Amino acid sequence: MSTLVKFFVAPDDAAAALVVGAGPGRTVESLSFGNFDSEEAVVEWECLFSGCGFEELLEAGEPRIVAGEDDDGGSVFALSTRLVDALAEAEPPRLHEVAAEWARQRTEDGEAIECDVAAEMLGSLGALARGMDTQGHGLYCWVA
Repeated sequence: MSTLVKFFVAPDDAAAALVVGAGPGRTVESLSFGNFDSEEAVVEWECLFSGCGFEELLEAGEPRIVAGEDDDGGSVFALSTRLVDALAEAEPPRLHEVAAEWARQRTEDGEAIECDVAAEMLGSLGALARGMDTQGHGLYCWVA
Protein backbone atom coordinates (compact mmCIF):
# COMPACT_ATOMS: atom_id res chain seq x y z
CA MET A 1 0.00 0.00 0.00
CA SER A 2 1.28 3.46 -0.89
CA THR A 3 1.89 6.01 1.82
CA LEU A 4 1.92 9.00 -0.51
CA VAL A 5 -0.11 9.29 -3.69
CA LYS A 6 -0.12 12.25 -6.07
CA PHE A 7 -2.19 12.41 -9.22
CA PHE A 8 -0.85 14.95 -11.71
CA VAL A 9 -1.11 16.17 -15.28
CA ALA A 10 1.87 15.92 -17.64
CA PRO A 11 2.28 16.53 -21.37
CA ASP A 12 3.56 13.01 -22.04
CA ASP A 13 5.08 9.87 -20.53
CA ALA A 14 8.64 11.20 -20.72
CA ALA A 15 7.73 14.31 -18.71
CA ALA A 16 5.74 12.25 -16.23
CA ALA A 17 8.65 9.83 -15.73
CA LEU A 18 10.89 12.69 -14.61
CA VAL A 19 9.05 12.97 -11.29
CA VAL A 20 9.71 9.38 -10.17
CA GLY A 21 12.41 10.34 -7.64
CA ALA A 22 10.85 13.26 -5.80
CA GLY A 23 7.29 13.47 -7.05
CA PRO A 24 5.60 16.27 -8.94
CA GLY A 25 6.78 19.67 -7.81
CA ARG A 26 4.76 22.75 -7.11
CA THR A 27 4.79 23.82 -10.75
CA VAL A 28 2.71 20.78 -11.71
CA GLU A 29 -1.02 20.69 -11.03
CA SER A 30 -1.53 17.75 -8.68
CA LEU A 31 -3.74 16.20 -6.01
CA SER A 32 -2.27 14.50 -2.94
CA PHE A 33 -3.79 11.53 -1.14
CA GLY A 34 -2.38 8.86 1.10
CA ASN A 35 -2.65 5.34 2.41
CA PHE A 36 -4.41 3.38 -0.32
CA ASP A 37 -3.37 1.13 -3.16
CA SER A 38 -3.62 3.60 -6.03
CA GLU A 39 -2.79 1.10 -8.78
CA GLU A 40 -5.58 -1.19 -7.66
CA ALA A 41 -7.91 1.78 -7.15
CA VAL A 42 -7.60 3.10 -10.71
CA VAL A 43 -8.39 -0.36 -12.09
CA GLU A 44 -11.39 -0.65 -9.77
CA TRP A 45 -12.60 2.84 -10.76
CA GLU A 46 -12.34 1.99 -14.45
CA CYS A 47 -14.29 -1.22 -13.85
CA LEU A 48 -17.01 0.68 -12.04
CA PHE A 49 -17.28 3.38 -14.72
CA SER A 50 -17.08 1.07 -17.73
CA GLY A 51 -18.43 -2.26 -16.52
CA CYS A 52 -15.33 -4.12 -17.69
CA GLY A 53 -13.68 -6.81 -15.60
CA PHE A 54 -10.73 -6.31 -13.25
CA GLU A 55 -8.76 -9.21 -14.79
CA GLU A 56 -9.47 -7.88 -18.28
CA LEU A 57 -7.79 -4.57 -17.41
CA LEU A 58 -4.83 -6.27 -15.74
CA GLU A 59 -4.33 -8.46 -18.82
CA ALA A 60 -4.44 -5.30 -20.96
CA GLY A 61 -1.57 -3.88 -18.91
CA GLU A 62 -3.54 -1.35 -16.88
CA PRO A 63 -2.40 0.71 -15.21
CA ARG A 64 0.53 1.35 -17.54
CA ILE A 65 3.80 1.88 -15.62
CA VAL A 66 5.73 4.91 -16.92
CA ALA A 67 8.67 4.91 -14.51
CA GLY A 68 9.61 1.77 -12.64
CA GLU A 69 9.75 0.95 -9.02
CA ASP A 70 13.34 1.63 -8.06
CA ASP A 71 15.11 1.00 -4.76
CA ASP A 72 13.18 3.72 -2.96
CA GLY A 73 9.88 2.23 -4.11
CA GLY A 74 8.69 5.23 -6.12
CA SER A 75 6.80 4.75 -9.36
CA VAL A 76 4.72 6.63 -11.88
CA PHE A 77 1.84 5.16 -13.84
CA ALA A 78 -0.60 6.52 -16.39
CA LEU A 79 -4.36 6.44 -16.02
CA SER A 80 -6.05 5.04 -19.10
CA THR A 81 -7.69 7.38 -21.56
CA ARG A 82 -10.99 5.62 -20.91
CA LEU A 83 -10.77 6.32 -17.16
CA VAL A 84 -9.68 9.94 -17.67
CA ASP A 85 -12.59 10.49 -20.07
CA ALA A 86 -15.02 8.87 -17.63
CA LEU A 87 -13.80 11.07 -14.79
CA ALA A 88 -13.98 14.20 -16.93
CA GLU A 89 -17.46 13.47 -18.28
CA ALA A 90 -19.12 12.19 -15.11
CA GLU A 91 -21.67 14.42 -13.46
CA PRO A 92 -21.52 14.73 -9.65
CA PRO A 93 -24.25 12.11 -9.04
CA ARG A 94 -22.34 9.54 -11.13
CA LEU A 95 -19.06 10.34 -9.39
CA HIS A 96 -20.77 9.89 -6.03
CA GLU A 97 -22.35 6.61 -7.14
CA VAL A 98 -18.98 5.20 -8.24
CA ALA A 99 -17.30 6.50 -5.07
CA ALA A 100 -19.94 4.88 -2.86
CA GLU A 101 -19.59 1.53 -4.62
CA TRP A 102 -15.78 1.70 -4.47
CA ALA A 103 -15.90 2.54 -0.74
CA ARG A 104 -18.25 -0.40 -0.18
CA GLN A 105 -15.91 -2.76 -2.06
CA ARG A 106 -12.87 -1.54 -0.15
CA THR A 107 -14.68 -2.00 3.16
CA GLU A 108 -15.62 -5.57 2.17
CA ASP A 109 -11.93 -6.21 1.46
CA GLY A 110 -10.92 -4.87 4.88
CA GLU A 111 -9.69 -1.43 3.75
CA ALA A 112 -12.15 1.04 5.20
CA ILE A 113 -12.51 4.14 3.03
CA GLU A 114 -15.39 6.38 3.96
CA CYS A 115 -17.85 7.22 1.22
CA ASP A 116 -17.37 10.98 1.71
CA VAL A 117 -13.60 10.62 1.33
CA ALA A 118 -14.00 8.48 -1.78
CA ALA A 119 -16.46 11.00 -3.26
CA GLU A 120 -14.06 13.86 -2.56
CA MET A 121 -11.22 11.95 -4.23
CA LEU A 122 -13.17 11.12 -7.38
CA GLY A 123 -14.71 14.59 -7.52
CA SER A 124 -11.26 16.17 -7.32
CA LEU A 125 -9.89 13.80 -9.95
CA GLY A 126 -12.87 14.59 -12.18
CA ALA A 127 -12.14 18.31 -11.86
CA LEU A 128 -8.46 17.70 -12.63
CA ALA A 129 -9.41 15.60 -15.69
CA ARG A 130 -11.84 18.27 -16.94
CA GLY A 131 -9.16 20.95 -16.57
CA MET A 132 -6.51 19.07 -18.53
CA ASP A 133 -5.13 20.41 -21.78
CA THR A 134 -6.63 17.93 -24.22
CA GLN A 135 -3.73 18.24 -26.67
CA GLY A 136 -1.79 15.16 -25.68
CA HIS A 137 -1.67 15.67 -21.92
CA GLY A 138 -2.33 12.73 -19.68
CA LEU A 139 -3.26 12.05 -16.08
CA TYR A 140 -0.61 10.21 -14.07
CA CYS A 141 -0.05 8.96 -10.57
CA TRP A 142 3.16 9.10 -8.54
CA VAL A 143 3.39 6.80 -5.54
CA ALA A 144 6.04 6.47 -2.86
